[in-house]
Amino acid sequence: MKDKPQYQILLYYKFVPVPDAEQFAAEHLAYCKELNVKGRILIADEGINGTVSGTVEQTEQYMRDLRANPLFFDIVFKVDEAEGHAFRKIFVRYKKELVTLRYDKPLDPNTLSGTRLSPKEFHEYLQREDVIVLDGRSDYEYDLGHFRGAIRPDLETFKEFPEWLRENMADFKDKPIITYCTGGIRCEKLTGVMLSEGFKDVYQLEGGIVTYGKDEEVQGRLFDGKCYVFDERISVRINNTDEDIVVGKCYHCGVTADTYINCADDTCHRQHIVCPDCETSQNGFCSAECEDNVKIG
Repeated sequence: MKDKPQYQILLYYKFVPVPDAEQFAAEHLAYCKELNVKGRILIADEGINGTVSGTVEQTEQYMRDLRANPLFFDIVFKVDEAEGHAFRKIFVRYKKELVTLRYDKPLDPNTLSGTRLSPKEFHEYLQREDVIVLDGRSDYEYDLGHFRGAIRPDLETFKEFPEWLRENMADFKDKPIITYCTGGIRCEKLTGVMLSEGFKDVYQLEGGIVTYGKDEEVQGRLFDGKCYVFDERISVRINNTDEDIVVGKCYHCGVTADTYINCADDTCHRQHIVCPDCETSQNGFCSAECEDNVKIG
């Protein structure tokens, strides 16, 4: 019998006005250090967004304590079992926005966002010929894995989306469009932007890709490749059927691969997909220049 994992990883967010958010961030950091969980948590006037790892006991306590705060009584946690911490440290930071967008209009996902689709509904929409599927993440995330038939956004940061939409999606304003991202938070804002920009029929995958992969009925079908995650795992499997395929390509030789690594040069740390052969032959570096930098240093 397989031993039950001793650690858990929590992924969560909630848009809710946080009074004195900067002070709350400082207090929450002290609390996390005392509890000894690790992770990355952003706190803004508009809410909270975090990924936290710890033992089962620590993470269960974290969920109880956060829900004890009236602001977050109904916050939804996505929970993954793990063999150890997914982070080395704990970061709790105050930011002006939970998702850096810098849009020229105020956006409140509680009042303006796309219609939410359950994993089953999203799966059904994916199979409709009249539906446009838009990946709500960055290009490098798409390259590792994405929903079949999805449009790849040619951008590196989320704040580029409004201009990209104007330049690339204007002809689809009257089409039904479904969007998705890792855990759901980016689509909360992205769909708000789209509605503000005149798109009429906009939907978002509730809970994001990670929730879709855990759905017992859908089992991650029609998601090809792996899902990029912002912790030391780097990627996770989503499609839990025999339809699972690899779509990533090795940065060095171009063969299919789905392993993301950081360049071994600490001054670079470029994240890139590598095949097993190139990971060995390139010694974990993304280029000869980076390897030379380390040798010279």
